[in-house]
Amino acid sequence: MKNNEKKIFVFLTVTVVSLMLLSSFSGCVSQEAQPQQPEYPTKPITLICPWAAGGGTDRTSRMIATLLEQELGVPVNVINKVGGGGTIGHSAAATASPDGYTIGVITFELSTFKHLGVADVSYEDFEPICQYNFDPAAVIVRADAPWNSLQELLDYIKAHPGELKASGTARGGVWDLARIGLLNAAGIPPDALPWIPSTGAAPALQELIAGGIDVTTCSLPEAGPLIDAGKVKALAVMAPERNPAYPDVPTLREAGIDWDGMGAWRGLAAPKGTPDYVIETIASAMEKIVQSDEWKDFMEKNGFGMEWKGPEEFAKFLENDYQVVGELIKSAGYA
Repeated sequence: MKNNEKKIFVFLTVTVVSLMLLSSFSGCVSQEAQPQQPEYPTKPITLICPWAAGGGTDRTSRMIATLLEQELGVPVNVINKVGGGGTIGHSAAATASPDGYTIGVITFELSTFKHLGVADVSYEDFEPICQYNFDPAAVIVRADAPWNSLQELLDYIKAHPGELKASGTARGGVWDLARIGLLNAAGIPPDALPWIPSTGAAPALQELIAGGIDVTTCSLPEAGPLIDAGKVKALAVMAPERNPAYPDVPTLREAGIDWDGMGAWRGLAAPKGTPDYVIETIASAMEKIVQSDEWKDFMEKNGFGMEWKGPEEFAKFLENDYQVVGELIKSAGYA
């Protein structure tokens, strides 16, 4: 081999070896530089419930806490932070430290606070974890009412605006907004069926039976005992599909209304900025929980509708729900 060729060969060899060593060194540095995911969880988790002890949200919160403890291996403690129509609890969960050790149960009311001007908190202040419940509204009337279909009721409301009255919750609550959405979809002004505020579906149903109001919009499970007793009847359910427990009750679309409706929902969320590994860990645990027989038996026994959405799907749902609710509140003149 000539002298020049030897020099070139040596140069190329040294260059290749140097590049290989540099690449190997860079790879090691890169691996060492990558942050390791912290072990989670290592201490008790607080689950904030924005509603009072004994209610539906509280009962689901405590069942979730029990089952999460089994999945995560650390205590999960439920704390009820009530008041302000749910604003106090939701705000407390939103402003907690985003370290994964405080999460909250969020409910439909979160979509209303900013629109109604009652609190400066919305879905944007949270990292969604999952949705685990949905209870669509239904249209309930007395068993002896002259309307045997939703269309008959709507035709009467349209022909006699302001004569009938409805109730089911506070002004701007989920069942009130369901009424507004239904009337809007039917091309009827919301004030054609005036809303009488109440403290909830139970007192509204009693008022319905007594003749103080004519229509109640609430969930089928809430009206279930009175339906079974033959005191009230359901004309439609505001959901894409019929409720298996009430197979004879048609959906809005089956009743001729081009709207899927709305209802009450519950889910889990963490403060904005909570690390992804926390969200993924809890969401994964919850996905196992909602598939368990223990969870299904609990939800069915209590009449809660089961609905599952993971973090990404729940995030899209929350954004859409917020927009729809805002439009309904504005159309009713509440904002």
